Parts: sequence; structure tokens; C-alpha cells
Amino acid sequence: MIMLPLPKNKQERINLLAHESFHSVQPSLGFTLKNVENNHLDQRDGRIYLRLELEALKKVIQSFSEKELRLHLTNALTFRKYRNTFYKGSNITENQLELNEGIAEFTGVIVSGRNKTQATTFFVNGINDFFANPTFVRSFAYYTTPVYGYLLYNIDKNWNKKITAKTDLTNYFTKAFNIKISTDLKKTIENISNNYNGKAIIQEELEREEKTKKLISEYKLKFVDQPHFEIRFEKMNVSFDPRNIIPIEDKGTVYPNIRVTDVWGILTVENGALMSPNWDKISVSSPVKTEGSKIFGDGWILELADGYTIENNGVNDNYKLIRSRLIQ
Repeated sequence: MIMLPLPKNKQERINLLAHESFHSVQPSLGFTLKNVENNHLDQRDGRIYLRLELEALKKVIQSFSEKELRLHLTNALTFRKYRNTFYKGSNITENQLELNEGIAEFTGVIVSGRNKTQATTFFVNGINDFFANPTFVRSFAYYTTPVYGYLLYNIDKNWNKKITAKTDLTNYFTKAFNIKISTDLKKTIENISNNYNGKAIIQEELEREEKTKKLISEYKLKFVDQPHFEIRFEKMNVSFDPRNIIPIEDKGTVYPNIRVTDVWGILTVENGALMSPNWDKISVSSPVKTEGSKIFGDGWILELADGYTIENNGVNDNYKLIRSRLIQ
């Protein structure tokens, strides 16, 4: 599924169509499509070292010599390795999304037919635009894997045919480029960060952290502490904007705009909903009115299918979705 209107630029249009088309064949190639969350990339250190990695990749893609390219590529992978030391298992969840969205976007980049100058502009402008996203947790893979993959494609046109769903892309790229990363990551990072706007990035992320704490507190009150409406999935399909989601501690992730279809009907949200960590349910604010089969709340509408209704549990005033006896 592709959101209209299509891009006016030919390469961008082909890129998008190829990316989404690739998703349709990904499972047949052995790649399970996983919607994993990388909530650590909404935390201060996760964001700092992702931004530094991408700043280094911008310099990689604009390098004029092999020596310069290798220097910035080594530093980009060093920032990545260091970031993963802060959050246990983050290397695994990042890799899963890169094998999903990253490889699809790499495919789009290659199929788009951009020349070297066009590709360089595309990557640099894309990364700069990415920095303006409210969150990085689901959208980072559109900018990391494609750059590494494009660089490697210039050396080995078939590298992407040699990976599997079990491939660790960080290790794969490190070995493919024959990069040696320092064992003293902390000291190395201290020495190279300011070459990539490190001081400004750190200050910006400290300020963002304070604002985010307040927003998370408000969402937690709305979807966890106060009475709310919890909807469990049966056979769910979902569409959303990956650029503005907000992780809420261990409670899940808030999607400001999301649309869910299931056997129980259609849920359209325009003012926030909390997706559970394992994607088995979604929570919205309490209902405020009902019109026939439509239930309305603060910024959301639920269009119920026949045989479903909602009820208040009478204990903590939370609402839940139930099936009638006719279809149970």
C-alpha cells in the first residue's frame, strides 16, 4: 500500500514503488517482516550516537578520496558500536528493522537509477530531513542501511543476495569494508565526536530530553493511570506514520496517528493511542459518545462490526471490547 500522491520526482517515485514492492516479496526471500520497536533511539544517548553515526555517513558519501571515505566510515561504525553498549539487545532490534525497512529502502535506491551526484544529494538531504523527525525509533533504518549498502554495492553488486534473515548487518558491513574498530570505544568517541558537530548535538539532546519527560508523563496519565479504553487484537492490520511515535517506558509506544482494522471493525486515531510492547492490544482514551455502530473519543473513532460492543468493567472504569454471544 502506498500513500498518494506519488512523488513528482521520477527517481523518488521509482524509489518508493520499488521499496514497497520489495516488501511484498520479502517473506518469500526468507525475511520475516518484523515491526520491532527501537525505543532506545528515543532516549538521549541513543539519539546522540545515532545522529553522530549519520553525520559521519554524510561525510562518507561526500568523500573525494578512499582514505577520507574509510576514515569517516570507520567513525560511523564506531558510533554505532558505542551506541549499542548503552542498551542491552539494541544491536538485535536495530538489525531486525534494518533487515526489514533498510534492505527495502536500499533496493529502492538502487532501482531508482540515480547517478552518483543524484545519489549523494538524495542521501545528504534525506539525513538532514530525518534529523527533524520527532522520533527516530522506526525511521532510522531508511537512512543507515541504504548508505552502507550503496557504498558496498559499488564494490560488490551482489552483496545483498548473500545475506539472510540471520545476518548481523553491522558485522557484515564491518567485515566487507575491512574496517578495524578500536577496542577503547569511549576514548575514541571523545576524540572524534566534535568532528561531527558533537557538542551541539549533545546540547540539543539534553534540552529535548527535558521536554520529552513532560510529554511522556502526560501520555502515561492518559493511557495508563486514568480510565481508558483497551482494545485487544484478533486479526489486526495497521497503518501509521513512523516518524512521530513516542515510547512510554515499558508500557508501549504512543502513535499520534494510526489506523487499525480487525474483525471487530476500524479504529482511526488522530490524537494518540498506546500500542502495547508486544502488539497485542491498543489503548485510547475513554469513549465520550455513541452513534449507532460508531464510538467516539478524544481524537478517535471506532466503527464496530456486527456482533461487537463495548462495556465498562465497573472496577477501575476502564472500557473493553467484547463479542456478543452470537459470534463467540
